[in-house]
Amino acid sequence: MYQLVRPLLFRLDAEKAHHLALNSLRTLNNWGLDGFLNRPVADCPVDVMGMKFPNPVGLAAGLDKNGEYIDALAGMGFGFIEVGTVTPLPQPGNPRPRMFRLTEAEAIINRMGFNNLGVDNLVENVRRVRYRGILGINIGKNASTPNDRAIDDYLICLNKVYPHASYVAVNISSPNTRNLRDLQGGEQLNQLLNALHMRQLELADQHGRYVPLAIKIAPDLDTIAIREIADMLAFHRMDAVIATNTTVSRNGVLHLPGAAETGGLSGAPLVGKSTEVITELATALASRLPIIGVGGILRGDQGWEKLQAGASLLQLYSGLIYKGQSLVGDTADACRYYFDQNPTRRVFQRVVSQAAEPEAEEAAPRMESMDIPDFNAGQTGDVEVAASDAGAPATTGETPAADAGAPQPASTPSDAPPAAPASQPSGNHSRLV
Repeated sequence: MYQLVRPLLFRLDAEKAHHLALNSLRTLNNWGLDGFLNRPVADCPVDVMGMKFPNPVGLAAGLDKNGEYIDALAGMGFGFIEVGTVTPLPQPGNPRPRMFRLTEAEAIINRMGFNNLGVDNLVENVRRVRYRGILGINIGKNASTPNDRAIDDYLICLNKVYPHASYVAVNISSPNTRNLRDLQGGEQLNQLLNALHMRQLELADQHGRYVPLAIKIAPDLDTIAIREIADMLAFHRMDAVIATNTTVSRNGVLHLPGAAETGGLSGAPLVGKSTEVITELATALASRLPIIGVGGILRGDQGWEKLQAGASLLQLYSGLIYKGQSLVGDTADACRYYFDQNPTRRVFQRVVSQAAEPEAEEAAPRMESMDIPDFNAGQTGDVEVAASDAGAPATTGETPAADAGAPQPASTPSDAPPAAPASQPSGNHSRLV
């Protein structure tokens, strides 16, 4: 059905077509007619971040920034949905036009700029949905907020979305908010992650439930930057990493009309780059936290390749513009085949060092009545690595345990932030390649 409608949509401005398609999908959902468009999606349960996903194929942030279409999108068979990016205050984003199709390359360039109606509006929309599946909420900072005050914006959003999210994604990698990617490295990243983790524990105490945090990174990072980010995410006890956002590279599309437009490139040209980042992350993380793979999936086998590279979950966005809702089922079918061949990967087992135990035990009395995934060493889904064995290539599933040189959380008082890892260099490590 979508392939019949697509030529009409592609005659429109990309952003207008985006809203028309979503509004039409919502209308069909309200009338109970969307079932004629959507085919059943195969069951393929996986356990990641302490949650059971009905299948590992999710919707990436950006398609539904304000949480207005959650019920309609859920009918497409996603295993989870991520909405946003949302900011503390409403903002219009960058001037139009700001979304461009490179149809010959099955790609999109966008410079939307976190256009959204603000976090309060999103929370109200989420309160009203019927959907009861896994919902991620992606948060960012306002464009007018300087980086030295970015933490304030992220904490405002975290406070407001925490009670309504299954997990919270933190966007520090969009190329369309000035200087945002500077937050991906050095002391700025260290301070942001520390503040987020401390507030996460406070909110877990307050609400009686632990909501995982996932950090979304860019594809335009060199190997050194990827390794440093991986160590810092593990050190600050983040729960997942999303790889990747859009790219500023124009490799493979420079010959096409519209390629010179500024913004982030997504779609088919991104698939190889994002999978390479996943491969490097998987090596650097050594199962210390799971990877959500996103970027350029337009066929089911490309999702399979991201799982093979080390991802535990997948997300779609631009591929839906070109392939429609059938891409969800095709990717889920490929995932089921992959997990049938690799059954141990169905449950992500997080490798943690015994060095993490004192901090975990100190927090435990305050949270003993809660279901806290992947926090305390030795819980279900975690594999302990004894200090004496830290340098040995112990394995969990298919991934080796953390190296002895990787920084690990130190024992600190529960009301004081952990010290930065001694090996952590200062400065910005968000290198573009």
